[in-house]
Amino acid sequence: MALNLDTRQRAMLAEMHVRVWSPLTAPEPAATSSAVEVADAAVLTHDAPVVSSPAPVSVAAARAPVPAAVTAHAAALAAAPVSTPRMGQRPEGLDHMDWATLHSTVSSCQACTLCSTRHHTVFGVGAPAPEGQVPQVDWLIVGEAPGENEDLQGQPFVGQAGQLLDNMLRACGLSRTAQAGPEGGGIYITNVLKCRPPGNRNPKPEEVAQCEPYLQRQVALLKPKIIVAMGRFAVQSLLQHSVPGVDNTPLGKLRGQVHSYQGVPVVVTYHPAYLLRNLPEKAKVWADLCLAMAQLRGRSQ
Repeated sequence: MALNLDTRQRAMLAEMHVRVWSPLTAPEPAATSSAVEVADAAVLTHDAPVVSSPAPVSVAAARAPVPAAVTAHAAALAAAPVSTPRMGQRPEGLDHMDWATLHSTVSSCQACTLCSTRHHTVFGVGAPAPEGQVPQVDWLIVGEAPGENEDLQGQPFVGQAGQLLDNMLRACGLSRTAQAGPEGGGIYITNVLKCRPPGNRNPKPEEVAQCEPYLQRQVALLKPKIIVAMGRFAVQSLLQHSVPGVDNTPLGKLRGQVHSYQGVPVVVTYHPAYLLRNLPEKAKVWADLCLAMAQLRGRSQ
């Protein structure tokens, strides 16, 4: 039977988002109608009946078969695939991914909590290449993590630090958007982290650990002839297996020498964002870039 609710009661139920069921044209069910039949009608109308005091149900009515439509609907729900969250799980098979697959995997990565605060992942940018193909480069510039501008645009080094980097590369005869010429010279720019840490805070060790395999695969596919590591976290990530105590070694003590990562020479220098706060240090970065150019010329001879 329908409930006799006054206007105030209905308003209260509406505030609680409780829908009150009442038949529009169908007659009231007979007194002998069972609870199962009432439930079946509710499934077909997608509204749950509100019953104040259910009528007694006989044993035979309680055992009445449920309509086939209802059982089929329940079976479909049970068989529906359940999506499982990938938070904290790094994709498998990174060592065998091609460039296009790696790029797509990074774009959908949920290996750490940074995925919940990012606008865009920042895979990298550099010498133009056909869709899905690996850019042909000699130089790989590795920074630390995307900042606010990088996060919004999905490209590394696009703020003031990026403008300074472009100026330094131009002084070396390089451009982030130029193809490699007959004598080489193409560059690619990326970061250790592919997502921005909130508030531009320092990357956490677990974030670097989850993201580092992406950089490893980028290096393996790009096959650069020289790597320039810019900033403390880039240096620590690239040299952690080849330089003992690198986490506690000042950047100044790692400059002026050539290190190695996956067999590729690595030159250490300061991050452009650091130079914006310490302009006199620009001369040191220029010296580091000259060391990288000399190393590259030596490998080409």
